[in-house]
Amino acid sequence: MIRVLLADDEAMIRAGVKAILAADTGIEVVAEAANGREAIEQALAHRPAVALLDIRMPQLDGLAAAAEIRRAVPDTAIVMLTTFGEDDYIARALGEGASGFLLKSGDPRELIAGVHAVAAGAAYLSPQVAHRVISELRDGRMSRGAAARDRIDAVPDPQRRGGGRAGGRRSNAEIARRLYLVEGTVKSYVSTILTRLDVRNRVQAAIIAYEAGLVDAPR
Repeated sequence: MIRVLLADDEAMIRAGVKAILAADTGIEVVAEAANGREAIEQALAHRPAVALLDIRMPQLDGLAAAAEIRRAVPDTAIVMLTTFGEDDYIARALGEGASGFLLKSGDPRELIAGVHAVAAGAAYLSPQVAHRVISELRDGRMSRGAAARDRIDAVPDPQRRGGGRAGGRRSNAEIARRLYLVEGTVKSYVSTILTRLDVRNRVQAAIIAYEAGLVDAPR
């Protein structure tokens, strides 16, 4: 019997997924959670073979919960089950040690197949996700983009908003006028951005912003 933990903040989604899994007599949902913190607690309490985690949940998202469950309960295989198939989610999920990535819009049979696959020590990606991974990894765009977004996420929100134009050709004075800020504040924001991104100049910052998909290609 494959013991499964199911975490999703929507009760109706949990009920639907649980009903699908109940159709397979070899799978049992032993615990449920409505957020990432509960998922970690339930994983520690029940030590399931598989944890099905939604990505966007309150308090602690599924990606953060996956990392903690992998650390605390390494025998539990992680499957991300989500409506979101963006490349950064896929790359981050796999980077956190997830063995599977399934879309809620997929065939219910994929869910059962995925649970069996990861419980057996294999990996499983829904066909749509597998296609994107193969095509994007051919030239490394997905991994570079995810890494760039992680670096940008380290920049505090005020500096990110105020200095977000730093990668372009505009001067501090021009940026200040457009954002109704004092020029000294913009200069401070830009300095913070360069420090947090660990780059030396605006061109390098612009390249990271481009790889993250936030701006057009730097010239």
